[in-house]
Amino acid sequence: MRTTTRRHALRTLAGAGAATLAAPHIAGAQANGTTWKIQTSWPGGAGLQIFKDWCATIQEKTGGELAFQAFGANDVVGDFQLYDAVKNGVLDAVNPFTIYAQGIIPAATFLTSYPLGLRNPHEFDTFFYGLGGLEIARELYAAQGMYYVGPVQHDANIIHSKVPIRSLDDFRGRKMRLPGGMVADVFTEIGAETTVLPGSEIFPALEKGTIDVADYTGPAVNYALGFSQVTKYISMGPAGFMSIYQPVDLMDITVRQASWDALSPQMRQFVEMETHVYSDMHHAAIQQANQEAWGKFAADGVEVTRLSQDDVELMTEVAVPIWFKYANRDKNAARVFKIQLDYMLSGSLGYVTPEQIEGLTLDL
Repeated sequence: MRTTTRRHALRTLAGAGAATLAAPHIAGAQANGTTWKIQTSWPGGAGLQIFKDWCATIQEKTGGELAFQAFGANDVVGDFQLYDAVKNGVLDAVNPFTIYAQGIIPAATFLTSYPLGLRNPHEFDTFFYGLGGLEIARELYAAQGMYYVGPVQHDANIIHSKVPIRSLDDFRGRKMRLPGGMVADVFTEIGAETTVLPGSEIFPALEKGTIDVADYTGPAVNYALGFSQVTKYISMGPAGFMSIYQPVDLMDITVRQASWDALSPQMRQFVEMETHVYSDMHHAAIQQANQEAWGKFAADGVEVTRLSQDDVELMTEVAVPIWFKYANRDKNAARVFKIQLDYMLSGSLGYVTPEQIEGLTLDL
């Protein structure tokens, strides 16, 4: 109920509230015509269109004081060059999959979904806005010359394959695309042969047979990217659990620190609240598009297979020690993970039991 109320409030803000904030505080200010170049990780489909539509609203909402010039994946730089582009001033802001930051900020592994960790969007919202995650994220990004505005919810990650995946054993020996890091380690542990590719390279790799299994985002985006043309199976978790390993995935809005500092305090508040709006509306729009995509996959002859609750429990057992391994690589990562671990151990969630972490310690 609280989540529903919050989302309703933010939708109201997207309409009347954002206009109220723009006038008189923003629209009444002397317009300086600042335009930010902002690139997303979306290469196409519903995700890219939703992003561009949102960017197109900023100039009107701010009375011309700020505008977003939107770019899709690879339009300016490659996905793995996004942060360099922000720090060097090639881009003012980015809307990346947060996992891509782990190369420069090890703790970013825990600022987004990881295998069998927090499993619902509202749980990550609780972490960021209720348990101190946002403040830590901003501290870590500031050390890199960037400002972390906030998380953006979008969807689960599902798995497409050329062969049916009906149990964890079926991943054994399969050439599988993953985003790297902890996710790749978990699937390597259960026997997959993993490779790291950005989203824009998945289709050609499946088409050529370089890989035969790939994870990416949800049904709508993946259908638009043509995955039904090169795979005939989708593997998901048990009923009500879209993904066996990553039922939530996070993007974010990150800004070059100099570009952020150049904004007025009122405009910074506006961008922060617009990020809330974008996260809620983006997530809802993606879910709506997913409902249409399922019918298209079925029409193309794609079969959906579901793994079991036993598979979820088994993968959790595999994942827990890997969580600790990654957390202990960096004290900030351990600090972030400890907050989430306490949440998962609590009566609110119960995803982890004291027995599962017996003998495992965090280097805080």
